[in-house]
Amino acid sequence: MRKDDIMIVAGLAFLILCVQNIDCTSDKSMQEGTPWNYDYTRYHPVSEISDWMERVVTENPELVSSSVYGETFEGRNITYLKIGLGSEGVQKKAIWMDCGIHAREWIAPAFCQWFVKEILLHYKTDKKLNEMLKNMNLYVTPVLNVDGYMYSWINESTRLWRKSRSTPPEGCTCHGVDLNRNFNANWGTVGVSRDCCHNTYCGSGPVSEKEAQAVTQFVGSRVDQILCFLTIHSAGQLLLLPYGHPHISAPNYDELMAVGQAAAKAMKAVHGMDYRVGTSPDILYPNSGSSRDWARLMGIPFSYTFELRDKGEFGHLLPEEQIQPACEEAFEGALFIITYVHDKAFYNRTEIGAASVARAFWATVLGSCLATMYLL
Repeated sequence: MRKDDIMIVAGLAFLILCVQNIDCTSDKSMQEGTPWNYDYTRYHPVSEISDWMERVVTENPELVSSSVYGETFEGRNITYLKIGLGSEGVQKKAIWMDCGIHAREWIAPAFCQWFVKEILLHYKTDKKLNEMLKNMNLYVTPVLNVDGYMYSWINESTRLWRKSRSTPPEGCTCHGVDLNRNFNANWGTVGVSRDCCHNTYCGSGPVSEKEAQAVTQFVGSRVDQILCFLTIHSAGQLLLLPYGHPHISAPNYDELMAVGQAAAKAMKAVHGMDYRVGTSPDILYPNSGSSRDWARLMGIPFSYTFELRDKGEFGHLLPEEQIQPACEEAFEGALFIITYVHDKAFYNRTEIGAASVARAFWATVLGSCLATMYLL
């Protein structure tokens, strides 16, 4: 029997023991198995997310800090959490992740919170994660489009709001810009609208919106540090890579595809959900002005858009009972990509295989069981 097969069998045996003693997915374990009894299985308004961010920083000063790096059109702070170990004053490599650029995609901010929670729960016991946090910082923005997200919480009539909340241009009466069509990446060429009432209105010009300006200025000034740019969306169960323009390909397209496909396998291993991988023109539709494309054009080698659950049954109204499984599978995909990017940068490792996907899956399952057993 191969070493990898032995590992999987051992993992299955241990998992059976876990299940016999506890329910790893019960409400009780979810509440007690997360920091401060915050409920990661429901959607939260901005006020609660902001309070959560403050508590994350206060209770984990050795690992987490926060900073305001921009302001929305309506004057609200755009804040990231910076997660990393040691090396104060040292210019470390970094990973970027933002959620909630489209207001109605509530599962995206839920995932950013879940992602941070998983890091906090496991960085002390997961040697690989601990190593990566010593070598790299993670910059996580739980809600980028703060104005739009708040607007989507007002009532049912605003729930599916997508854009920002900037004032209409002259001669129009509709607020907002699609922030993911506003970046300086083949801006305004394909997959956009010049009608300000349309959901894909790209704005009056590239980077016209304060939210896009904030990301452009912060990330753009750290291109030599940032190894990977991840932007989280829904829905469709897709993993999109550059570029949105049908006639442009990323110079490392083959590697982006291979890593993306391996990440999709890691996600499928969790709950059996299929995620398609490819460029937007190939598996969705052409578009321009996306933050993903901008990051790759700026020289960040790995750039992906995650389109989380589902494939159309609920769309942007994903029920709260699906938050946990959606986040569990997306975490595996994101962690796979981050690990690959880290190992390539620091050890020049570029192997991609099924064994690494299996290891990632079982490490997460067993780690969750152990954490819950410890806390019960």
